[in-house]
Amino acid sequence: MIDTPSLVDQYCHGVLRTELGLGTFEARLGHSAGPAAPGTTLFDTQTGFAVRRWCPPLLGLEPHCPPARYLARRRELGVLEAGRRLLRGSGITTYLVSSGLPDDLTGPEEMAAAGDAEAREVVRLEPLAEQVADTSGTVTSFLANLAESVHGAATHAVAFAATAPLADGGPALAPEPPGPGAVRAAAARWLAGRRVGEALTDPVLLGHLLWTAVATGRALQLHAGPEEPGVRTDPAPLTGFVRATAGLGTDLVLLPGHFHHRHAARLAAAHPHVYADSGAAVARTGARAAAVLAEILELAPFGKILFSTGAQSLPELHVVGAHLFREALNRVLGTWVAEGAWSATDARRVAHLLAADNAHRVYGLR
Repeated sequence: MIDTPSLVDQYCHGVLRTELGLGTFEARLGHSAGPAAPGTTLFDTQTGFAVRRWCPPLLGLEPHCPPARYLARRRELGVLEAGRRLLRGSGITTYLVSSGLPDDLTGPEEMAAAGDAEAREVVRLEPLAEQVADTSGTVTSFLANLAESVHGAATHAVAFAATAPLADGGPALAPEPPGPGAVRAAAARWLAGRRVGEALTDPVLLGHLLWTAVATGRALQLHAGPEEPGVRTDPAPLTGFVRATAGLGTDLVLLPGHFHHRHAARLAAAHPHVYADSGAAVARTGARAAAVLAEILELAPFGKILFSTGAQSLPELHVVGAHLFREALNRVLGTWVAEGAWSATDARRVAHLLAADNAHRVYGLR
């Protein structure tokens, strides 16, 4: 066994504060664009089977119990107690919680209390800009307040995160900041046409946000793979932006979905300030997690890979992400030790790098 006593979940969200019925739970579980096939449920996925393996014992049930029985026990305990047992059973010691999603999700302080762990905030740039727009009457005040808000957030957040810039690989990822005139014009168009609460999608403003965040020196998390149904992104368009930010003092952490983990790992290998997350690619592949982790380890230096669960809404996803990572790490590194390719000492050291030490270094955690 490879000892991994500490896990820093470097990319996750909070959990829902409300009770969930079967249909709602499944929708949060599956990340599916539609319903399950007739006669099946969204538990009939690698993620669903992993939940049934790892989560029931934390609520006092046997592994692989039927979904209906599991959810009945969850309701019996109540959302707060079930969440507390699940998060504490994950073995995660630090959560870096991405803020700004519209759901009724717990924040860093609540995650820390429920999980008996440390928690820090990662500020999502688009919701921050939308909040500023809701309270700014003119273009001038909007841009001034936006700069102040980003730099103010950098005083307490460990990182920033952006999602939309990678949706089409367009001008938001240009290898230079947009000019002041272009930014003012884009802000004027967006403010004049938006409704309160409307998402920011303008590529010029998104590029301005990215470069404003880079100037703070805080790490910047960039989605480099599907996060939601219908959103298709790819790390390839990042190359120009990656090269342009080299030497500026800001680390980029790529958050690849499955199928894009190989390209993200290659970018991490090629650029000193780029890191690759192993989270979503491992957490969503269930029993195949070891194979995916082995691919990432083939391509990126071990000091450039970070663990996360990528979990959102359900504490079960934090549990699954943590257990699958540990199991995959044990299978991959344990096999290499057994075959004589690695020493046990090196395997333990690398395990600690991936599990926590790399995140401590990138985010300046204590």
